[in-house]
Amino acid sequence: MKKTIAFFTILLSVINIQAQENIDLLTYENTQDINFFSTIKNGAQVKEYITTSKNSVKVGDTLILGSPTSEELNTRTYSGSYGNKARGGIAQSRSTSKKTYEFIQMGRPAGFGSIMSAVGGDAQNMADNSLKNTRVIVSEIKTYHRGSKNKPLYVVMVLGEINGRAFGINKYLSVMDTELGIESGEILLKNRKMTRDEAIAKLKEAKELVEIEMMSKEQFDELKKELAPIINSNN
Repeated sequence: MKKTIAFFTILLSVINIQAQENIDLLTYENTQDINFFSTIKNGAQVKEYITTSKNSVKVGDTLILGSPTSEELNTRTYSGSYGNKARGGIAQSRSTSKKTYEFIQMGRPAGFGSIMSAVGGDAQNMADNSLKNTRVIVSEIKTYHRGSKNKPLYVVMVLGEINGRAFGINKYLSVMDTELGIESGEILLKNRKMTRDEAIAKLKEAKELVEIEMMSKEQFDELKKELAPIINSNN
């Protein structure tokens, strides 16, 4: 009897480990629920992720890169010279800047340490403005703890090239925090659901159009009916 119990205990442990490493559906609420995230291992593979705004992202989905939200500044100092002799005390500085993504890194995540460095704001090889409006495919979705195993999860997406287009010397990009990447507009989702704030703003704009007679009362009422479920939601 004891051997049978031990066998099933080991079997359940194996099943549990497999569940920790592969997640069919992960929601934002799961990532914040200690009863759930405390059972998840760093680097667990996710097939589908439901964001805080109830949008779905699946492995194989096509996304579009939005606009970069950061700027990289490089400053170089040059010393003037006559022949081989530098002019003492005379130097010039030249600064150049380029728009870069804050949450989209070139290449695949190079291990857990690299991921934590990126989330912590340390310097990484970030994608730049040349990739704006590029269509990409979701190759992998992974989830990691924000520190120890008793910390909430965040989601990393690995984006692949489409139609053989390479990202420079890289074949992949990494979205180091999916929620922030979407919220900032650096990642544009296909069939993205309108947020409550966006619905309110659209309805306010429509009301102004009615007041200046650029929209009929009937059109406004129809739009109000369409937006009501979003505005009345708890999100």
